[in-house]
Amino acid sequence: MQSSRIISQTECWIKSVIIECNFCPFAKRELERGSIRYRVVTDKALDACLHAVIDECVFLDSNNTTETTLLIFPNTFSGFDDYLQLLEMAQQLIAQQAYEGIYQLASFHPDYVFENSEADDAANTTNRSPYPMLHLIREASIEKALADYPEPENIPQRNIKYARALGLDTMKAKLDACMHSEKK
Repeated sequence: MQSSRIISQTECWIKSVIIECNFCPFAKRELERGSIRYRVVTDKALDACLHAVIDECVFLDSNNTTETTLLIFPNTFSGFDDYLQLLEMAQQLIAQQAYEGIYQLASFHPDYVFENSEADDAANTTNRSPYPMLHLIREASIEKALADYPEPENIPQRNIKYARALGLDTMKAKLDACMHSEKK
């Protein structure tokens, strides 16, 4: 599949799920500013995928107008347990490379399931995405945004409540619409 289509589907997901559902109250601003970088990693080798994480940290270091990067893995980590292994290793690598406290990873996967949650709980859809992906976020930007946001500690619970209110079928339909659209 072409990178442009993968990116288009990911942008659709950001608009129709993340922004429309207000799962991340800061995403709309960055989308409108064009400060989200999308990097499709087609390599299947774990080492290459981990290298891509550090490459993006280096990129962000040198590009202040890019606020955040979504590393998208369309060809690998389809199993959620394999993805969790990638996430754990990427977090360790960020710490080893002295990027801890500078960049933070958020995790998204098509089959995301929170610990102690059932697979069919609509709450999981807050972290379900078209493809396995890692979201690199500048910690300083998070801190700045949260300082002006009322009760940021309530964001996860609000998201869970909202996703459950919409229901699993509605949330799945939103994601499916992005996966089957050419451009949205």
